[in-house]
Amino acid sequence: MSNKNNDIKFWVGFSLIPEIGPARFSRLVKHFSNMQQAWNASFNELRQAGIDEKAANEVVVKRNEINLDQEIKKIEKEDLKILTIKDKDYPKLLKEIYYPPALMYYRGKLTSEADDFSLGVVGTRKITNYGKQVTPAIVRNLTDNGMVIVSGLALGIDSLAHETCLESNGRTIAVLGSGLDKANIYPWHNQYLVDKIVDQGGLVLSEFPIGTPPLRPHFPQRNRVVSGLSLGILVIEAPIKSGALITARYALEQNREVFAIPGKIYDNNAIGPNNLIKMGAKLITCAEDILEALDLSLVKDFVETKKIVPDSKQEAEILKHLSNEPIHVDNLVRLTNLDTSVINSTLTLMEMKGRVRNLGSLMYVISS
Repeated sequence: MSNKNNDIKFWVGFSLIPEIGPARFSRLVKHFSNMQQAWNASFNELRQAGIDEKAANEVVVKRNEINLDQEIKKIEKEDLKILTIKDKDYPKLLKEIYYPPALMYYRGKLTSEADDFSLGVVGTRKITNYGKQVTPAIVRNLTDNGMVIVSGLALGIDSLAHETCLESNGRTIAVLGSGLDKANIYPWHNQYLVDKIVDQGGLVLSEFPIGTPPLRPHFPQRNRVVSGLSLGILVIEAPIKSGALITARYALEQNREVFAIPGKIYDNNAIGPNNLIKMGAKLITCAEDILEALDLSLVKDFVETKKIVPDSKQEAEILKHLSNEPIHVDNLVRLTNLDTSVINSTLTLMEMKGRVRNLGSLMYVISS
């Protein structure tokens, strides 16, 4: 096991101690040269790292109760991957926020050229016909223009935003307020949506370890990640106590844009967006309003151009024949006149870079 992989289990160990939240985790990362050193630190060394007395005591006690190797096996069994704030693929926008998650668990495709152009779409679970009409119309247009849609997998607006993005062959990111193990996916009947997001090249994230139930206090913490991953937040239908408004507040704190869809003044679901507009959020009636406000009218062209730049002559030749339509390796061999071994090795490298997708049965498409 490499030093990096060996150190991962200590990151996981700290994520299992509730007293080590984002702020304290950040102090550990900054103070110690690696997490193994932090894990084995004495009470006094933890205090020197800026960990308060109560939390330091909890670490000393609870680390003796955690079997790190067993925890890693559980993660592998759930087919999850781990991302730390020191990894080069850590989302750039998220890294900018105050106390970003030090560790996250994920399924799906981590990196995408388009992730720099992400928008959070949030709203009520109790969606009305108005929300059902507005959400697909705007999300579809945003997706067609190359935007990545971020949301929280909740019922109502969140789920509809994810589903619309997938139907438009776009990339979507779901952030959960629970563990990513199948027993704790919330809401439970959105497990199919998690699988669909992953299968279509999207990403499902959580900073909570497996086995973590969807407890109420976790959702505001989840909401700060939704806004942290996004250039801005669009609020569609939200009553006065909606969690979507918490996400909007985080967006403001993180210096992100806040957009809102207006509604009828007597509708309960319109109170949140209408109040946001009164406080300075940008009133939105179409996707173009958002693209213009973010100066992203050419985002799709930028992403496509950046995505298809080849790193070798072999990649350039293969890219000429790749599209959104699946093509078999044998056809690529025939069309490029490259050896089968060269085709296979180059496709493997391109898949690792996220430039192509392997659909199985030797069928490939360009990554969207």
